[in-house]
Amino acid sequence: MAIGAERADAARNRAAILRATEELLAREDAEHVSVDAVAAAAGVGKGTVFRRFGSRAGLLRALVDERMDDLSRRIRTGPPPLGPGAPAVERLTAFFDAVVDVASRNSVLISAYEYAAAGPQRSAAAQRAEPEDHDATATQAATDAYAWWYEHLTGLIAEARPDLDAELVGHVLLGSLHAPPIRTLLADGAAGRVRDTMRRLVTDLLAAPGH
Repeated sequence: MAIGAERADAARNRAAILRATEELLAREDAEHVSVDAVAAAAGVGKGTVFRRFGSRAGLLRALVDERMDDLSRRIRTGPPPLGPGAPAVERLTAFFDAVVDVASRNSVLISAYEYAAAGPQRSAAAQRAEPEDHDATATQAATDAYAWWYEHLTGLIAEARPDLDAELVGHVLLGSLHAPPIRTLLADGAAGRVRDTMRRLVTDLLAAPGH
């Protein structure tokens, strides 16, 4: 097989595996979305999934990365207010709108990914069932994503209100979305409530002094 054709086949397999994972997560409990199930749905061998993604955690991470990459692209080069060109407060509210939207629409995926990434903390029975799930790079990926959002936030906060402790405010705002009660609200379909509250927090906190 020519190299070009082989690469095209690999790309098609990757896309088929990712789409099959999405479809399974949309209709199955996350714990039932195994590598075996994904391979069968994608029409490939289990070994193909492992060769391409390394582990179940790596597969789920690839889907999460797709979401993160799309949001990052819109922040860096998309139209305002999420992208460059809008005032800092407008960009911040647009950022939280977008993050809440992504988190709520992908709550099952994100939970499954984090569970797989926490391999060493899982039960012995779960480890025996799928010992290959843990991927140390998955945990690092979550840390890297937080760091990227945090850097973006603190820059905008410092621009809007240089008198505030941008580093601490950034952790308070971004960290709130990681709190279990907020994650539960997003998974239960209360994204509008979370979004409206985050907007109010951002606009009130970053309003000019005396206003």
